[in-house]
Amino acid sequence: MAPFEALYGSRCRSPIGWFEIGEAELIEMDLVHQAMEKVKIITEWLKTAQSHQKSYSDVCHIDLEFKEDDWRIGQMAYRLELPPEISLVHPMFHVSMLKNMVGDPSLIVPVETIEVNEELTYEEIPVSILNRQVRKLRNMEIASVKVLWQSQQVEEATWEAEEEMKKKYPNLFE
Repeated sequence: MAPFEALYGSRCRSPIGWFEIGEAELIEMDLVHQAMEKVKIITEWLKTAQSHQKSYSDVCHIDLEFKEDDWRIGQMAYRLELPPEISLVHPMFHVSMLKNMVGDPSLIVPVETIEVNEELTYEEIPVSILNRQVRKLRNMEIASVKVLWQSQQVEEATWEAEEEMKKKYPNLFE
């Protein structure tokens, strides 16, 4: 008997029941009782497996809760209120994209300080050079500088090629 049939009790076409209606013969009662006991055991095993799966699911599952003024469009979608500068961005998103976040207020950059153009890009402006290093390869040496950018913190400074930075921003090297 298949596990589904044992659990849900739907009819099973087994070799025991393949006979025609007129040819019915009595089957030994021990065989019937053994089959019923096996069905009970299978049912218990399936219920145990189901409860294990449910307990694992309950541990990992987190219900998301929302308030009424969360800009809900439906059960599964929300609409963002975006500033006109980035009106080309689609204002809808799916609930599955939400994640709980404990933010650091010091990392928030005000939108007014960043000028976004029509292609939804902006230009980073270097503030200062924090460090300089020379990397030696087999046949050449590459000079790099660590640049602090305007809308970033010291931890987010990047290493850039010194030649390119001198071409683009000569005022940093004066």
